[in-house]
Order: sequence, then C-alpha cells, then structure tokens
Amino acid sequence: MKRQVSLFSRAVAALLTLILYVGTVAAQETPRTADGHPDLTGFWHAGAMGFRGFENEDGDIVLNLEGRDNSLTNFETDFAVLERSKANKPMYKPEYWDRIQDLDWNGLALDPVFGCKPASIPRVGPPHKIVQTPTEIIFMYDTRNINAYRIIPMDGREHLDIQVNDTTWMGYSVGRWEGDTLVVDSVGFNDESWLGWMGYIHSWDMTVTERIRREGNTLYWEATVDDTMLLEPWTVDPIQRQLNEDPDAFFFGDTGCEERDADRIVDPTVRG
Repeated sequence: MKRQVSLFSRAVAALLTLILYVGTVAAQETPRTADGHPDLTGFWHAGAMGFRGFENEDGDIVLNLEGRDNSLTNFETDFAVLERSKANKPMYKPEYWDRIQDLDWNGLALDPVFGCKPASIPRVGPPHKIVQTPTEIIFMYDTRNINAYRIIPMDGREHLDIQVNDTTWMGYSVGRWEGDTLVVDSVGFNDESWLGWMGYIHSWDMTVTERIRREGNTLYWEATVDDTMLLEPWTVDPIQRQLNEDPDAFFFGDTGCEERDADRIVDPTVRG
C-alpha cells in the first residue's frame, strides 16, 4: 500500500512539474507576425534614456547606480574607473593612438553628445520603441536631447550610392531576417559622432551591423562596428531590454538640450 501511495505521489509530482513547465514555456513564447517572423513591436524602455532606477513595492523610486554604496556621489566619481575597467574596447591602428589618447585626456568638451549632438549608432543603443510592418521596421529613441527615429526597409533593397557616400548622424539602414534574428546594416555616417566618451572616434566610411532578436518578452541587441581606423571589427557589449507592458507608456518628448557645463570643466593639469 505504501508503495502504491509513493508511486501515485511521484506521478502527481511529475504531472505538476510538467504543467508548470508547459505554463512557463507558454508564458515565454515569442509572439510572431502573420509572416512568421518574431514580432518586435513594443516599448522596450521604461523611461528616459540614462535613467538608472526602479520603482519598489511602495511606489518609491530607488536608484540603482554602479558606484560604491549605491551613492550618487560615488557613481559620479567611480563612473570613469568602471568604464575604463571594461576589457571590451575598440582597438585602433597605431597611427591613431596619440589622437585617441589626447581626446581621452583633453577632449571631454569635444564629445558631440556633451554638446547636445545625437549619440548616433551604435552609441545610442537599442531602440526604445519598435513598430514592425511586413515592408519596414521603425526604430524610435526617447533620448535626452533629441527624439530620433529610423525607418528601415525590409523589402530586400540594397543601399543606394547616394546613401553610401552621404554623411549623416544616424546613417542609412536596410534590414533583413536571418532566421529569427533581425539584421540591420547601416552606412553613410559622418565622422563627427563618437563611439564612446573616451575619445572613441571613427571615420566617415564606418559601417554598423546590428543584430536584434526577441525571446519571450526580452529583446537582445548587439552591434558591430567596421571602420578603417580599427584593427578589427568591434562588437559593443550586448544589451537586453524587457518589454514595457504598461498600457499607459509613452514618450516624454523632446525636452531640448542646452549646454551649460562646458565653461565649468576644470583642467586637472592646471594648478592654482
């Protein structure tokens, strides 16, 4: 009798495990469009770009900062150290090292983002909102100084010569599907944007390839930069975004940008 009870208990436990597993898989199933591709449509960012925090159970905003003791003061002082400690950096050809180092140490005020210019690709990161149709995909960015957008054709076209030879902040993009991964190739950049604040510049013939996929309610984004200034193509650190399911989610709109801090930058080499 005990053996029968034991077998029955195991069977029930196995059945419950199967039900939980099936339910978990169903909850994480990636939605698809009518043509069978993953549906990337949705809000993929909860707030304004650069916001580092979350709302706890009491409705209070709690900062989540990469600094000692989760302190805003320590975040400001530790940020540069944390960024420099990352092993994944673009590797420049030797003839550009002196320039990169000079911009790193002396060129903070020259960073276009610091002067209210667009972050460009790939520095701007993944889109905050995606609208997907069978023939084109629209990326929208709720950035702090400009509401940028990109209309990406998905009809198999290639870049036009006029696009390849143009110089723009956001470039020109075309997309295609490789299985369940959206691949976006972009060309036609100017040489004014930076890849990162540490003097990471690029030439006008830079190309960027982004790869985006959705698994459940998680968006995975990465981008690879190919440029004649680099020793080899550089892939930025991948970024994940969760779907914002709040029906009231909206863009905050362009708040404008006015540079007010450049005159207050202190030169560490000058001693008073």
